[in-house]
Amino acid sequence: MKAPPRWIYRLAALVPLLVLIAWPALARVGSGESYDSGRRSGSGDDGALLDIAFLLIRLAIEYPCLGIPLLIIFVVGVWYWKRQEGSASTRKALDAAEAQRRTTVSSRDAEGWVQSLKAKDPAFDLMAFFDRTRRLFVEVQEAWFLRDLEPVRRYLSDSTFTRLATQLRIMQANGVRDAIADVQVLDLQIIGLEQSQFFDSVHVRIKASLRDDDAPATATDEQARALAQKKAPETFTEVWTFLRRPGVATDPAKDLAQGHCPNCGAPFSGGAANTCEHCGAIVNSGQYDWVLAEITQGSEYVGANGAVEGLARARQRDPELTTEVLEDRASFVFWRWIDAQIAGDPSRLSKVAAPEFVERLKGDLDALSSSGRQKVFVECAVGAVNTLAIADGGDHELAHVEIRWSAKMGIGPKGQRPPALPSVPQRWVFTFARKAGAHTPLKAGVSTARCSSCSAPLTDNASTSCEYCGAALASGEADWVLREVSTWEGFGARLPAPRPSAPRPPARVPDRDERERLVYLMAAMAAADGTVDESERKLLKMAAERWGVPWANVELSLNAGPGLFDKLLSRGSAEAEAFLRELVQMAMVDGQIDRKERRLLEAAAGHLGLGGRLEQFLR
Repeated sequence: MKAPPRWIYRLAALVPLLVLIAWPALARVGSGESYDSGRRSGSGDDGALLDIAFLLIRLAIEYPCLGIPLLIIFVVGVWYWKRQEGSASTRKALDAAEAQRRTTVSSRDAEGWVQSLKAKDPAFDLMAFFDRTRRLFVEVQEAWFLRDLEPVRRYLSDSTFTRLATQLRIMQANGVRDAIADVQVLDLQIIGLEQSQFFDSVHVRIKASLRDDDAPATATDEQARALAQKKAPETFTEVWTFLRRPGVATDPAKDLAQGHCPNCGAPFSGGAANTCEHCGAIVNSGQYDWVLAEITQGSEYVGANGAVEGLARARQRDPELTTEVLEDRASFVFWRWIDAQIAGDPSRLSKVAAPEFVERLKGDLDALSSSGRQKVFVECAVGAVNTLAIADGGDHELAHVEIRWSAKMGIGPKGQRPPALPSVPQRWVFTFARKAGAHTPLKAGVSTARCSSCSAPLTDNASTSCEYCGAALASGEADWVLREVSTWEGFGARLPAPRPSAPRPPARVPDRDERERLVYLMAAMAAADGTVDESERKLLKMAAERWGVPWANVELSLNAGPGLFDKLLSRGSAEAEAFLRELVQMAMVDGQIDRKERRLLEAAAGHLGLGGRLEQFLR
């Protein structure tokens, strides 16, 4: 057999390198390196694969001893990737079906909502509202692509702006930018309306398509756009929620989109303060015009929540207290909290969190830094923000707000890219406090990143006071400040334990994100001791199959190391008991616990330090 010339060996040595160069683009399928909104495409990389395949086939024909092994390795690798791509494609199809189910309403309901809006505002025109929404959608996509949100800041609530700005910083820190082209709005539909004495909330379903890919952060706009053009267009669904104070009348002469203050009609050119220089109105407060308060993926959309425990009692002291303003404040503070961890600078929370909370976070970040490690966020997105309860805390009033979010996060050496990480659903409760007797500054509306005394925008320096009027901000004297952050289990552990004689509550059906969170947390605890034996792996695989969780992501969580969750549950703790109670509830959805589920619960109880106590939770 003819020996290949020396240059062929050099070329063969480059083949794995060529595959590795192409692989980052392939590895992003279904788990992109930036905020992806469920819009990632799996096409567009086949050309590179074909070029490598033709090269290897030629080597296999001319020099079989060298080419055949390389071709086998390549085929196996592509088969594995295509299998993963198929899973991602299936997941997208399921998400699309779920979005359709969650956002479909009857025409009769939609007509009723429009008539309700017209009853308060006779000049309201749905088609004009849709035209405005369509323009804003395209403008927001372009601002996101250009990494400059200032042109659309006037239309966004403070929490929405902070969310998008923080997500852009996460992408920049990971060396990528979003490449977008050919944005089209395909359909608009009003799918919900909540009306109260404080706000009208309109939910609009947006079906759209675009070409989307990741590009290096150093890519120019032209290079990024060209990269996106190579992708096939994808269709997706989002729900945009707009808020406005009841009683505001639609007035074309006061149209913010046309450069007019929505309060006085004077020319308005923008600016970070979002304040009219003529009348002082805060244009993105929702007090004078519609403001975009929330963006939700269609597959995650949930309609209005029920009554909030303690809200009616709290309104007796503060009639202007609303969950809309409280949840916007909570969302804004959440993104500040994420930003502080990315930057390693807890002082960014100084104006919106209690000093003792900032000190605790500083201690955690300093401990990581001194060990040469850092917390890394590759992605972060919020699924829901819901007020759970408002409670009397003596000299302070407490508000417990559930934030359901997801992130690819881990802990690793400073300056190094993290390994492959699953996007893990997180469920936390943020506890806010303010002085008893404080009142909501209604004039600020959902513009919650402001001093409650003078309405000046909050800066993110270390000062705990307003730079404009000197008001103390971190004390909670006048506005909600972050006091504590707890995992869902940690919060549940503080609640009274159910009485042994109390009837078991009906088993609820957890949504997909909650099922994933529970399985990933089980996997992280199983891997905490450094080894996962075959029996543990089988039980986890059984749980993943029964509860509809992708096994590939569970494997990633087994290998992800520390940081997948901010902390694991302490063995034998009240938090561990709350977690086991959640697992039992999920296993009881079909009304019974079979033999395999029992084995799973027994293994979980053992990892939680609750071995021998399972019967107590099954009663």
